[in-house]
Amino acid sequence: MPGSYTVLVEEGLHGARLDKALAALAEGLSRSRVQSLLSEGHVTQDGVACTDASRKVLAGQTYVISVPPAVDAVPRGENLPLSIVFEDDDLLVIDKAAGMTVHPAPGHAQHTLVNALIAHCGQSLSGIGGVRRPGIVHRLDKDTSGLMVAAKNDRAHAGLSAQLADRTLSRRYLAVAWGRTEAAGRIEAALARSPNDRKKIAVVAGGRQAVTDYAFIQPVGLHASLVQCTLLTGRTHQIRVHMAHIGHPLIGDPLYGGRVVRGGQRSDPVLAAFSRQALHAAEIGFIHPSTGARLRFASDLPFDMAALIRRGPEHNPGSCR
Repeated sequence: MPGSYTVLVEEGLHGARLDKALAALAEGLSRSRVQSLLSEGHVTQDGVACTDASRKVLAGQTYVISVPPAVDAVPRGENLPLSIVFEDDDLLVIDKAAGMTVHPAPGHAQHTLVNALIAHCGQSLSGIGGVRRPGIVHRLDKDTSGLMVAAKNDRAHAGLSAQLADRTLSRRYLAVAWGRTEAAGRIEAALARSPNDRKKIAVVAGGRQAVTDYAFIQPVGLHASLVQCTLLTGRTHQIRVHMAHIGHPLIGDPLYGGRVVRGGQRSDPVLAAFSRQALHAAEIGFIHPSTGARLRFASDLPFDMAALIRRGPEHNPGSCR
């Protein structure tokens, strides 16, 4: 049942694995369910998220388990607007609008891209990529706009997923980041769920390898820059965390410092008022899993980001590349 459970480690469980101990203490939760809750950051001790199922517990320790509400086992089709850039019998390329969640999750069980794809494609999507994520090869955050590819059959899903793994599926993003910089470089910083906040990803020693290339394009006002980011790996929130890690959080980012307004460089009220992370998936390229043709698609900046960078001379002095 959904809710919050507080459990106390008994003497007989001293030294046991965390997942085993919690499954024994929390009535109605299987060990596999506990492992899932741990991986998603739903277990805390003294307010700190615990994600390591193998850690040893000590008698007298208290853990809080938060069980989110259940969602429908199978998403339902919904007739939602889709901006389809390309479609054939194997796949679709979609230009996702900011504000649309990709697949159902607690708190977002409906009105997702998956619901729209089911309505558009019908039963052909059944089970491809998993019941909750039919057809989805990769994802974009809810408030990130731009291009995604979705599979319409198992062969296409397997082929595109393999390209995502071996990095032959390319993705280029445009972002507006705080700070004026003309730098270019590579960010190599391992990522994992934050031990302090389950909603956030953090640079963590021993986390999963994550690599982002970035390059300055042009200034935006006096206090920001338009930056191109290319993913060499595909971790959750990767660009947002990496750019914040090097001191250039994305404008409008609610999780990673993009809405913090201080004196000096963050005093521009137009930049400070931007309502989402300024991140757009501008280009995607891959090899068609059936024909072998190399395909590449591009998407113009959405209106809000385009307006953000179209600043007058008083905001954007000097030449732009």
